[in-house]
Parts: sequence; C-alpha cells; structure tokens
Amino acid sequence: MALYNWVVKLSPEASEELLLASRSQHIGRWKIPRDAYPEGREPYLKWRKDLALHHATITQQLMQQAGYKSEQIERVSQIILKKRIKADAEVQIMENALCLVFLEFQYEAFRDRHENDSEKIINILYKSLLKMDASGHKFALSLKYSEDGLRLIKAALDRME
Repeated sequence: MALYNWVVKLSPEASEELLLASRSQHIGRWKIPRDAYPEGREPYLKWRKDLALHHATITQQLMQQAGYKSEQIERVSQIILKKRIKADAEVQIMENALCLVFLEFQYEAFRDRHENDSEKIINILYKSLLKMDASGHKFALSLKYSEDGLRLIKAALDRME
C-alpha cells in the first residue's frame, strides 16, 4: 500500500497501468525468500531480478484472467521490470516511489544495523539516489530522519554533484 500511496502522491494523474504496477510490484514476494540465495552482492542482484520477473509473470496472468488488453499487460510488465528507467516517465515515478518507501519505512532501521559503517550506508544511499530524479530527491529530503540519518543522505547527495 505504501508504494501505491507514493505513486499517487508523485503522480496524482497516474495511468491505470502505473497504478496496477504499483499494486503488483511485490505480489507473491514471499514465494522467493532472500535466504534461498547465497549472501553477497551478485546473488542479491540475481534474487532481485528473479523477484521482478516473478511479480511480472503473476501480474500478467491475473490481468489476462481479468480481461485486460495485451498492450496494457505489457505496459504493466515494463513498469514492474523497470524497463527504460530515466527514459520512461512512469518507470521513473515507480523507481522514485520504491526508493521513497525504503527511505520512509526501512532506512533508519537499516542505518542502525550498520551504524559502524557510514561509508557503506552512504554508498547504498548514493546508488538509490542515482536511480531517482530531482522530484524524487525533493520528496526524499522532505521525510523525517534522525540527525545522523539526514547527514548520511546529504553526504550521498553531495557525492552526486
């Protein structure tokens, strides 16, 4: 629900396809647990890619059953799979919303778990912020953070300049 809410906030006139993608982004996520993959960056990225394909496949099936047109089904899949990020406005809105969900609901706990490794946190924030656009950055800076949390976000943003 948080992702959908962010999409609506970022794009009040969002298309039906974007709204469907935001509702489907994590459908059946528990079916592919993170611990089914080894630790490390490469296995993590593989897990994320496999999850996206899983979400897109389930969504395609449900949309077909509901009678959606093939063009609509393909469009929702493109958004879920984040195809043409930076070039496709709706995919960019979805990416902004995904990053904002992390920042709003997960970032502080993540920061607390890695409090002894500020460089790691800044690097992860930097990579997330790179995926966002200026509008996403504006919303990211409007969220409430701890003093240290905000300091790390600002350090990651400074790295982008």
